[in-house]
Amino acid sequence: MRIVQRGMFAGPAETVSKDLYATIEGGSVTRRRSSLTLGPSSEVTCDTYFGRFPASYWQRWTRVGEVSLRARVTGAGRLSLAASDVGGFAAVVAVWEDTEGGAREIVLTARLDRFADGGSLWLRAQTEAGQDLRVEDVRWCVSSPGAGRRTALAICTMNRPADCLETLRALAGDAQALAAVSAVYVVDHGDDLVRDQDGYAQVAKDLGAGLRYLTQPNLGGAGGFTRGLYEVAGERMSTLLMDDDVLLEPDLVVRITAFADQAAEPLIVGGQMINLYHPTILLADAQQTDLDGIQPGVPMPHSGVDVDLLGGRLQERRLDAGYNGWWACLIPPEVVERVGYPLPLFFQGDDAEYSYRARARGVPTVTLPGAGLWHTDFAWKDLDEFNRYFLLRNYTIISALHGRFTLLRLVRKLAAEFAQHLLSMRYGLAETLLMAVEDFLAGPRILHDGGVDALARVRAARAAHPETRRHPAPELPRLVPEAPPIVGAGRRPPLAAARGLLGRLLGRHRHAVGAVPHDEAHWWHVAGFGTAVVTDASQQGFRVRRHDRGRMLTLARRGARVLLRLVRRGRAARTAYRRALPELSSRRNWSRLFGAD
Repeated sequence: MRIVQRGMFAGPAETVSKDLYATIEGGSVTRRRSSLTLGPSSEVTCDTYFGRFPASYWQRWTRVGEVSLRARVTGAGRLSLAASDVGGFAAVVAVWEDTEGGAREIVLTARLDRFADGGSLWLRAQTEAGQDLRVEDVRWCVSSPGAGRRTALAICTMNRPADCLETLRALAGDAQALAAVSAVYVVDHGDDLVRDQDGYAQVAKDLGAGLRYLTQPNLGGAGGFTRGLYEVAGERMSTLLMDDDVLLEPDLVVRITAFADQAAEPLIVGGQMINLYHPTILLADAQQTDLDGIQPGVPMPHSGVDVDLLGGRLQERRLDAGYNGWWACLIPPEVVERVGYPLPLFFQGDDAEYSYRARARGVPTVTLPGAGLWHTDFAWKDLDEFNRYFLLRNYTIISALHGRFTLLRLVRKLAAEFAQHLLSMRYGLAETLLMAVEDFLAGPRILHDGGVDALARVRAARAAHPETRRHPAPELPRLVPEAPPIVGAGRRPPLAAARGLLGRLLGRHRHAVGAVPHDEAHWWHVAGFGTAVVTDASQQGFRVRRHDRGRMLTLARRGARVLLRLVRRGRAARTAYRRALPELSSRRNWSRLFGAD
């Protein structure tokens, strides 16, 4: 029998709510990581995010026809296996009950034959008056011939050595999770190396010969993750890609590797992202990309967004996914053989491009519910950063490769965003957008070095714009001698764009200076200030935006020329990227970038 998921009753850190694993519905219950202890007249349900078994996904994507829940129990009480359907209605499908007490191994079995559109399975535990019950070592198992596919874990890291070390510790400290991987690759791009940290030697000893530590020049996430795929080529191993800035639930490794191993056809299997700073909020059930709107992170139909995992009913419907972020995503070797390697996009969009290219070759992407980890909240990353260049450039490339590439829609979107940046005094961000479009039009040669030159150029260009810098609060009196009052946004005024433009051209402002909270920093609101002190999305400081008519007009003229060039030359650029795709994603090209040729 193959263990494909474990029953946990508490998280990997004290900051994680135990209610994500098991919920007490009455009585006296003690929840530990791998055990439940129920006093008399108590009840616990595992109808929770980590407690559910995603039966619908197993029925749809694997040939497994039956799953069994196994556990060691001591004492008297009742255990039942419950099943939901796509509508959220639940029923009991198997029961164990003992009124005498004692210790034993129990098995509850359910057929995977009625979950085509949705539904899950979970455990319930109950005691009556005078009964005590301990439940431990809970395992969801399937019949599995053979030893299964070997998997390598590849972690890409860049100057986050403490975070990466914690992830390695979590893996090394969980024997079952560690047994699911044959090798652990750490691809370190930084100058603050993981191997130089206190505690690394012990982790390396715990992980043993399977740990492979690699350093290379900074080629971004695309270069780090591709290095993992590159290293295992020829070994018939799947590769589980994982970010460094995560809090790992080690059972994710067990769940994803087991599901991929049992799949009826090669799949890209991804885990779900829970917000690290708000650890009960799920980013989304499943995501796609608006290819023609160059917009990632769009929820799939029926998917929730910013889902409060403790605040209501969990998702019952089985969902497709357009792509899965590489915070945790498994790619089998057959997929690499069929699809090739990722594009050298540095970062932003490499995961989406790969999934859409794979789908065109018959390989779907599945986002597996309950296979979750905690990753830095996206909402706490400010839009006005250099990574906006890579997002715009790369998703324009993705649209050219895999979308309809509707130029008029694309230009309208970019023009609107560009104008909003100018009106809200984000001149560095406006230039970042223009550089992204210019480099897209430069064609595939822009990807020749994997993004190193682009990163340096964008950072240098943005450094010339003072509003791109974040300042701690104590610096504000020096930068803005007047004490700026907090000015709320209110409602968006009619003809906001025309009023904002007229005010900017005439140098008229509703507010000479003011402080604007991040959640109210709408472009149409900030367009009414001469100087705006805007809270950064990270909540760690502030940015000072000042109206500069000369810079605005210079950028506007350049923007008009760049967007006109996109209209005229966009189709030719699209053709060039499509022709270059096989070479850009080839092992030969990555060998050159890695210096291994």
